[in-house]
Amino acid sequence: MVQLEDRLEVVLGQRPRNMEPLAGGCVSPVWRADLADGGVVVVKQAGPEASLEPEAWMLAHLRDRTDLPVPDVLFADAELLVMSHLENSGAIGPMVEEHAADLIAALHGHTDDSFGLGRDTVIGPLAQPNPQTDNWIAFFRDHRLLYMAGLCRAAGRLPDHIFARIEKLAARLGDFISPSAAPAMIHGDLWGGNVLTDGTRITGFIDPAIYYADPEIELAFTTLFNTFGARFFDRYRERRSIEPEFHERRCGLYNLYPLLVHVRLFGGIYVAQVDDVLRRLGVD
Repeated sequence: MVQLEDRLEVVLGQRPRNMEPLAGGCVSPVWRADLADGGVVVVKQAGPEASLEPEAWMLAHLRDRTDLPVPDVLFADAELLVMSHLENSGAIGPMVEEHAADLIAALHGHTDDSFGLGRDTVIGPLAQPNPQTDNWIAFFRDHRLLYMAGLCRAAGRLPDHIFARIEKLAARLGDFISPSAAPAMIHGDLWGGNVLTDGTRITGFIDPAIYYADPEIELAFTTLFNTFGARFFDRYRERRSIEPEFHERRCGLYNLYPLLVHVRLFGGIYVAQVDDVLRRLGVD
């Protein structure tokens, strides 16, 4: 901690008078730092597998090009990220869900000519390849589903027989999803821990994993850990349409990607959840 405080004194020009760990930080430790001048910042250190440069770039990209509320980046390199502090009660009630739907629908209004992005990003500590691709099915198949499943298998966390079923699904994606969606900017990691609120409104979103995608993959992620519920979807539909059978057919399919991220990072129960989704999709 002394070395971190020394580094912050050099970076910020003042030494923190108090530092407290913040919730989350399962991959990279995060602190609230109270400064001598009365200011407050959030400090993140890179974990063993992580570089913080992509996260800083993504936050700046969202700040500069969209209206999504995110922290300001005050300093960043591969090992250290210092951000403005945003209030957070942790409560996601109906008013927060509606405000989140307004913000996410507006974010999805930022479109591009291709899926992917001009550079690779990260999801958590894991590299997220974003080659610009004209076809959504090809992008999701090669750079999300098969890519992450391959990482899981190489790490010894995904059995070969489940990987083979994912390959079988990958060959049938056209049975489930359409290649015709417009590429939309997404946050990419919308679980509750990345949603900051004051109890009635969103104060900010953190830890993005951005790229241009079919926005349904973002909507699906909000259901995986029950981040948002019916009020979010009702409000979102007032702003943007959702194609029929999203919840019934495509939601589980798209959630295979974040589930595989969790398999790669944590293993365990998430392998069983991948197996369950494949069975529900009829891939035995």
